[in-house]
Amino acid sequence: MQKIRCIIVEDEPLAVKILRDYIDAIPYLECQGIFREAIGASLFLQTTAVDLIFLDIHLPKLKGLAFLRTLAHPPAVIVTTAYHQYAVEGFELNVVDYLLKPFSFERFVAAVNKVPKYLQSTLLLDNESFAKETALFVSIERKKVKIVLDTLLYVESAREYIRIVTTQGEFRAKISTHEMEALLPKAQFVRIHRSFIVAVDKIDVFTKEEVMIQGQAIPIGKAYKQALLL
Repeated sequence: MQKIRCIIVEDEPLAVKILRDYIDAIPYLECQGIFREAIGASLFLQTTAVDLIFLDIHLPKLKGLAFLRTLAHPPAVIVTTAYHQYAVEGFELNVVDYLLKPFSFERFVAAVNKVPKYLQSTLLLDNESFAKETALFVSIERKKVKIVLDTLLYVESAREYIRIVTTQGEFRAKISTHEMEALLPKAQFVRIHRSFIVAVDKIDVFTKEEVMIQGQAIPIGKAYKQALLL
């Protein structure tokens, strides 16, 4: 599973310790910062991309839900609070889950397990808005990079990353080939190997064993031969 980068926005020391211990116990969570108030978290988010915020509601100066409303493109949010009366308002702001203090580690894990699906659905929705531009945005080195589909040659799996090879250069993104495949128009791109997705209109030559794209030989997996009607 890909690492989920998170921050804690919480002013109670004991609550911070519990959250940090819970986060440290889950290998795919990576804590990138702890903030006692929302202003510091807001400044951090202006320069650093995160996937998840653990957000308390009763914070000094700027309350948690008010802070959430200031974010134009918020990451996934799990609210952590002792006050149940804000649950409806929290879900209206599309939070992933609402944890009432004190919460168990089991309840914490259940909330965190909802985050990957939320992030994937958000990425798909973000990219739908760029359909008319025939482009998509991919997270690369903590930035959203626009990939114009007409320039995309092929995608190759590289362990934790994928190589996105375009006529404008190469990019490395920390997502899986399955996630990338879900973002690409099926009429234009086809998986020909468990490690490769290619742009159909960029294929110069193909045989039963491989395709050639701008001089690069790309193997065709046995399970994918029907993809090119071979």
